[in-house]
Amino acid sequence: MSPPAVTERLQKVLAGAGIGSRREVEQWIKAGRITINGTVATLGQKVSGREKILIDGRPVPALRKTRPSPRVLMYHKPSGEVCTRSDPEGRPTVFDRLPPIQGSRWINVGRLDLATSGLLLLTTDGLLANALMHPSREIEREYAVRVQGTVSDATLERIRTGIPLDDGVAKFDRVERTGGDGSNQWFSVVVTEGRNRLVRRVWEAVECRVSRLIRVRYGPVQLSRSLRPGHHRLLKDKELEALYAAAGLREEEAD
Repeated sequence: MSPPAVTERLQKVLAGAGIGSRREVEQWIKAGRITINGTVATLGQKVSGREKILIDGRPVPALRKTRPSPRVLMYHKPSGEVCTRSDPEGRPTVFDRLPPIQGSRWINVGRLDLATSGLLLLTTDGLLANALMHPSREIEREYAVRVQGTVSDATLERIRTGIPLDDGVAKFDRVERTGGDGSNQWFSVVVTEGRNRLVRRVWEAVECRVSRLIRVRYGPVQLSRSLRPGHHRLLKDKELEALYAAAGLREEEAD
């Protein structure tokens, strides 16, 4: 007699397989867009992954407990690319260069604005993506920033302490001079918030203009110096372990 199938909540199974984030899947369930073996799914319903699952009438590939391990990609985003799957203005997107994957999709961990380059993480694991972006984890993002304007020690102290912005006070957790002068001053900036254009807006608030912004680290993962803009590589095992630990997850952890 075979043992009973292990079951997990539907939103966890679909998110873990990269079908969508857990929050997206929960919204689909509430909207009645998902059926399981012909019956409309309910929030919190558990599945083994062997059921016939449809989203908007389209089948989801079989999701077994032995589904492939999640994948995480390091991408060196060049400036001029957007972090959406399609762009109404026809601009290139980061997804244009990514390798295709069967039965899943790439989920970007946060975003970089059009003019910002550097490290962008993409994964097939929706749980990991959500955990890395959640404010409670306080994951560090490190940037190399070229700034134009007067940057005194008093200015640096102000932005370490906190600068009022339209959506609340913001600060840099760390900021250090790394070289240059005049219109070619470089700084290392570390933040733990993912607010839109936060680094640029803080510098603008102290009357400095960011002329170049490069993300060089996300949590424990550092942008490889050998990885050219527009290129990508899969994370190595040690990098994956460190990333899951930073997110407070294990690769197969049921939450």
